Amino acid sequence: MAMSLATPEKISIFQRKLYRKVAWENVRDGRRPKTFTEAVVRPHSLADGMVVNGPLVCCHTVKAARSLCPTSLPRYTAAQAILKNLVWRFCSMAKLFFGLNQSLDGYVDYLEFATGPALFRHFYEQVRDLTGSVYGRRMYEVMRIWDEDRPEWAPEQRDSAAAWRRQPKWVVSRSLKSVGPNATLVEGDIEAVIRGLKAQLVGEIQVAGPDIARSLTDLGLIDEYRLYFRPVVFGRGKPFFAGRRPPLRLVANDRIGEDAIRLTYVPA
Repeated sequence: MAMSLATPEKISIFQRKLYRKVAWENVRDGRRPKTFTEAVVRPHSLADGMVVNGPLVCCHTVKAARSLCPTSLPRYTAAQAILKNLVWRFCSMAKLFFGLNQSLDGYVDYLEFATGPALFRHFYEQVRDLTGSVYGRRMYEVMRIWDEDRPEWAPEQRDSAAAWRRQPKWVVSRSLKSVGPNATLVEGDIEAVIRGLKAQLVGEIQVAGPDIARSLTDLGLIDEYRLYFRPVVFGRGKPFFAGRRPPLRLVANDRIGEDAIRLTYVPA
């Protein structure tokens, strides 16, 4: 029973990049798929699936998925709905999210938080996989510490700096006259620019800094908020929500790294 997602001849360059980027996130080489969602990513033979520029492939027959999946599969109509939903998530538009370390009393300060190896790795991988980031002037100037390597940096810090430099950046400012490499200065209609980015790109775009996040929240443009609570108390500083907190709905909570709890919210 064919799902008819595509044939190898019909896969565009965009689709190849998209499927490789998405990878349906949890599939790792050598790990047996545990669910239908994973099984549709890696069929057991070329005849049962379509090749997507490398080891990642997408089945277009239920038979191929069933041969890999140790658990029972949903009916064909349900499987089709799963794939349709995944394609909608990743094809329709980019996701805009705002996430920062936060003290227990609600304050953020990028330079004040000590980050252990596991949490540092988490943020490095996040930056590495981003479609890009949106900055206000203050946070952009803070982050330019990564523009040039420093002799005292460890290898993981150099990797993080390289990932940051490769990442496209949009800097919203009326006072800056120029920005650094791989960055675009946004001086005009911020709403039009960000809506355009979301419509034209796929993947995730990070909103970096409470002030720019407040502006984009007021415009209804942020799709997800990620609060990384850390076991410290500052007593004062810049709050995570620089303006009025929007109505939110909790969708996930995870332990990240050595001492962080990440709460993920979407607009209610």
